[in-house]
Amino acid sequence: MGPFMSPFNNLLCMLLGISFTVWFTLLLVFIIVPAIFGLSFGIRSLYMKTLLKVFKWATVRMERGAKENNHLLYKHYSLNGIIAKEPTSLEEELKEIRRNGSSRELDGSASTTTGPSPSSSEFEMSDTFYFCRRGIECIVDDEVTKRFTAEELESWNLLTRSNYNFQHISTRLTVLWGLGVVIRYGFLLPLRLTLAITGVSLLVVFTTMIGFLPNGRLKYFLSEKVHLMCYRICVRALTAIITYHHSENKPKNGGICVANHTSPIDVIILASDGCYAMVGQIHGGLMGLIQKSMVKACPHIWFERSEVKDRHLVAKRLSDHVKDKSKLPILIFPEGTCVNNTSVMMFKKGSFEIGSTVYPVAIKYDPRFGEAFWNSSKFGMVNYLLRMMSSWAIVCSVWYLPPMSRQEGEDAMQFANRVKAAIARQGGLVDLLWDGGLKREKVKDTFKEEQQKLYSKILVGTQEDRSRS
Repeated sequence: MGPFMSPFNNLLCMLLGISFTVWFTLLLVFIIVPAIFGLSFGIRSLYMKTLLKVFKWATVRMERGAKENNHLLYKHYSLNGIIAKEPTSLEEELKEIRRNGSSRELDGSASTTTGPSPSSSEFEMSDTFYFCRRGIECIVDDEVTKRFTAEELESWNLLTRSNYNFQHISTRLTVLWGLGVVIRYGFLLPLRLTLAITGVSLLVVFTTMIGFLPNGRLKYFLSEKVHLMCYRICVRALTAIITYHHSENKPKNGGICVANHTSPIDVIILASDGCYAMVGQIHGGLMGLIQKSMVKACPHIWFERSEVKDRHLVAKRLSDHVKDKSKLPILIFPEGTCVNNTSVMMFKKGSFEIGSTVYPVAIKYDPRFGEAFWNSSKFGMVNYLLRMMSSWAIVCSVWYLPPMSRQEGEDAMQFANRVKAAIARQGGLVDLLWDGGLKREKVKDTFKEEQQKLYSKILVGTQEDRSRS
């Protein structure tokens, strides 16, 4: 049997060799080389347009079948809330409650027929109705929790993870879904894994080599080119289709770039269009190896675990960095956690206390092609990256907003809120005052105390006004 198997083995080895040669040649010609020079053949755009046509046909077919079978296709759910809330103040609502349920009002204008009304600064039991109602509203329509859950699409993108209400309607749709599984896991996933490994490997090797060069213009030039090349390869590993707007506002050296945060790939999305100094905690394993190699070629800012909570140390290192106008702009995500790309949550004020020019950036993902949001309490990093690489594509828009500086008389928190509002407005996101840390922590006592102080201020303020009159 040996003589007969030998030709077969040789043929098999030859075919495998040819396959790998063709595979890597195509990668080199159509992906890696264009990434080096920042070019695109328009293949991804054509791919996106084709997908949209397929999704549209599949959705129309699903809706028709669901109507015929009287099957619920969509959940009637809105991220803007299931309770209609009027934008009224605490004082106005208390006045309305007292007007409807009591003879006493906050302004003391109402009186009873038996004599003068008691002081409006006295506590009245009906005031508790306001706080009870607001508490129940927050339980029923929680503004915070739903920002950490991926939204279901009102269309079908041939991914069962995007809408669990879609069920078998026709054989043609089932065959189309099965074909999509084969394409995503049999072709796209291996291709993307190859590109990701290539991009990360080149980043580690080249930045380590550049690290041996003396500091100077040549080192910074090569570092910039290598970072851009490797990040662009990683972007192609996600089949990311990115549209950048207002490039004239791109962050400049000595500044701080702040952006809303949806996913760990936000870094790759921004860094594929410009170089930044990263800020983060030192890790072990593969991530630690990447960090050590990157910092050799570029002055990134890494902190030890024990240093992260030292606000003064963090602020000093950031301040020292931005004072050197030859260093790259710092990239920071002030929310401190990933939000599901429907809103922007409270910005931590630390990066706004430094006094440097801030360059706001708004990032908005298109969930029709793949959900970019990382729900870290549900999926680990490896599982999340696998879901990303097995999606159809990652499509997003990036807006570079005009630089902003802290105004006279404006504190760091007010500056942070102004920047956050600008990002939310440009990205079409909901501007929330809540801290994103609430997804893992209990509500701070300061939030409760604010409501108590506001209520006390209304009562005491009303009493003072009546005393003057």
